Amino acid sequence: MAAENNIIKDKSRDFAIRIVRLYQYLSEEKKEFVLSKQLLRSGTSIGANVNEALCGISKKDFLAKMYIAYKEAAESKYWLDLLVATEYINEKEYNSINSD
Repeated sequence: MAAENNIIKDKSRDFAIRIVRLYQYLSEEKKEFVLSKQLLRSGTSIGANVNEALCGISKKDFLAKMYIAYKEAAESKYWLDLLVATEYINEKEYNSINSD
């Protein structure tokens, strides 16, 4: 099931890179460590699970990993919502990363 050119694989990797950079900014500039660490874990887990799914040994295995990736995306949105609500990131930053 693995594919070299896969839009979900590419987008989840790009999202993970943005999340890592946001984590670096939040921890270094804003001195925020708890929410940003949670976001780092869930935001980078999306791509990890997508990659695992693409190497799944069955359709059931593939779907299970993709569902985990979906749940990690929902969790990431929750942490982003909290970060904007607590003004660690502004509305423009939120909208930019949330659209990804």
